[in-house]
Formats: sequence, C-alpha cells, structure tokens
Amino acid sequence: MSQSATAAHPRLTDALRGQPKTVWVTAFAAVIAFMGIGLVDPILNVLTESLGARPSEATMLFGSYLGVQVVAMLLTGMMSYRFGTKRTLIAGLVLIVVAAGLCALAGDIQTLIWLRAVWGMGNAFFIATALTVIVGAASGGQQGAILLYEAALGAGLAVGPLLGAVLGNVSWRGPFAGTAVLMAVGAVLCAVMLRKDEGRSARQPIRLIDPLLTLRNRNLLLTSIGSAFYTAAFFTIIAWAPFVLGEGAIAIGFIFFGWGVCVAFSGVVLAPKVAAWLGERGGAIAAVVLYAVLLLAMATGIKSVVVVCVVLSGLVSGVLNTLFTGSAMSAGTGLRAVNSAGYNFLRWLGGAASAILVGHIATWLGSMSAPFFVAAGCCIVAAGLLLFRQAEAAADPRTVPAGAAAIGAD
Repeated sequence: MSQSATAAHPRLTDALRGQPKTVWVTAFAAVIAFMGIGLVDPILNVLTESLGARPSEATMLFGSYLGVQVVAMLLTGMMSYRFGTKRTLIAGLVLIVVAAGLCALAGDIQTLIWLRAVWGMGNAFFIATALTVIVGAASGGQQGAILLYEAALGAGLAVGPLLGAVLGNVSWRGPFAGTAVLMAVGAVLCAVMLRKDEGRSARQPIRLIDPLLTLRNRNLLLTSIGSAFYTAAFFTIIAWAPFVLGEGAIAIGFIFFGWGVCVAFSGVVLAPKVAAWLGERGGAIAAVVLYAVLLLAMATGIKSVVVVCVVLSGLVSGVLNTLFTGSAMSAGTGLRAVNSAGYNFLRWLGGAASAILVGHIATWLGSMSAPFFVAAGCCIVAAGLLLFRQAEAAADPRTVPAGAAAIGAD
C-alpha cells in the first residue's frame, strides 16, 4: 500500500478523531435519515396484506420517495444559497418528521405513496446538504469526511430494517411513528447545535440549473451515470428481495439488518483498502462486476441463496457507495453543494427508476427472477462507463487524480 494511497483514504479511526460537533450532529441526523430507505423493507409483505396492495404498488413506496428526491436534489444548491445550509438542512428534517408522522396515520396505500413523496423531498434537502456540511466542517480532509458520511449511511441502512422489523411486528404503523420521533430529535439537535448561517452575500450564488451544468465535466458525468445504474441494481435488491423471500417482518428485518451491517463495515473498513490496492475507479469496476455475479445468483430464486447473497451484497455495496462518492466529489471542479446535487440527482434517478419499474418488470417478463437479471445488466453497464472514464482520465493530464480534494470551497 502506497503512502499516498493511505493519505488519500484514511482509516475510520483517523477520520473519527478530533471532529467538531457540527460533524457529529449532522452525522447523527444522517443515520436517522438513511434509516428511511430500509425502514419499509420488513413491512412490504405486511402492507400488501393489510392494505390489499399489489407488489407493484408497495414498491412505489420507494419509487415516489426516490422520484421526488431526484427532482428536489436540483433545488438543494439554490436553497442553500437563498436560505443557508442550516435552514435547508433543518427544513428537510422537518418535512421528514411531518411525512413520517402522517404515514403512521394513513389508511390506504395511495396515501402512503403520496406521503413518501413528501418524505423524499425532505430527504433530498437533507442528504445533499449534509454531505456538504460534513465535507466542509470535518477535519482531516475530504476523504475522511466522505468516510464519515458513508459510515452514517451504512449505520442508517443497518438500523432501518431492524427498527422496521421490531416495530412492524406490532403494527405496520410503528416504523413510521418511530422514525418521526427520532427525526424530531435530530431536527432539534441540528437547530440548537449547528452554527448559524452566514449572510447571503458571503455565499456564491447558485442557480437552479447549476447542478445540471456541473455535469458537463465528463468525469463527473460518467461517474454519476455509472452510479445511477449501480443504484438501480442496489434498489432492486432492497425493493424486490422481500417479495422473492416471502417472509414476515422479523425475518426480513434481520436479513436486511445483516445486509446493513455489512454495508457499514465495508464502507468504512474495506473501501479504503480496495481503493489503496486498485484505485477508486479500478476498485469500483471490480466491485460492480462482483455485484452483478451476486444478482445472477439471486436470480436462481433459491431462498437460502437469496438470503446469503443479499447479505453479501451489503459488503460490495459499502465499497461501491464510498468509492463512487469519493470519485464523484474528486471529479467535480465547482462548489461542493453543486457537485453533490448534480451527482446525487443522477445517482438517485437510477434508484427511482428501479423502484418504480421493478414490480412491472417481473410482470412483463413473467418471472420473479427477471428484475435480478435486469439489475445484473445494469451493473455491467456501470462497469463499462467506469472503464471509459478511467481510460479518459489516464489520457488527460489535466484530470484531477482520484482522491484529490480538488473541489471548490463553499
């Protein structure tokens, strides 16, 4: 392992050391926000039974959430400029609190779908802004900050299914109510402990179109599109595996808890090692091909194989989440908020498309395994895009090296 690689990708213990309270408070809120992704997993089968919903309707709880989140991502930079980072972040948290609380009171699947859309808007305001806050405030450089962000992502993905399983075993309304309470705590902590926003004159103006314009950077564009195809595969596992397994809330919850623990562990422990061995791009290419192999194994439909592959996919996802985020943030040359919004717009667009289409793909192709085959194909496309970006970067000496903190200051 080279010395430069070690410096570019610090260990988690180094990233945790000496961080200001702003980072810790934002990371705590991020854990709760990311819980919302896997929270619904354990209760998908319960919802279809309790509310008489079809699987394609139940997966829309992901689709509406991510679809609105994708569009709202474009607003985050402009919101941060007009109202300040802290206000934008807290506004997102408040929207999540309101939406999650109302979800606990909903009486039909259509209402839940619409409320999850509001939840997605709140998540968009929070996620992109939180990444900006953590990268801007963390000590130890950009890669250490991204490691902290991905640690929060992994912890949220692990705790979400567990909370959904425990509370969902009592009532499908429980996970939504529990999230609303926890998110309210996060909102209060952020309101009290984050530093006050600077005046607008101290911030560079950000237009609505800027997140799309930043994608004119070809390295950032290729990385973002590659991430979109990978995220489509990621959400195929989250949204469809529970239906293939056909188990109750507790069983699904603990399977995805194991998956989430693997995401958290690999994102902060394995990803830096993979990046040091193969580089960010090379490591991401190897990992996304391995992801395709796991999806093809899931397509066998054998329950024991699906369970093992779901959990193992968490190890690969943790590596991919960290390497894609690091590579994208290093590729951009504009403001952090704009780079983050542009990257997350395409990243979550892939997830939204997957969540909306996954149930229909199974119906159209007449097979419960069909979504896994399609997702494996998405992974191969992602690998191809990364290969193209790697070759282009090597040929262009002006390209910022992977891991370099070459993004504009806020």
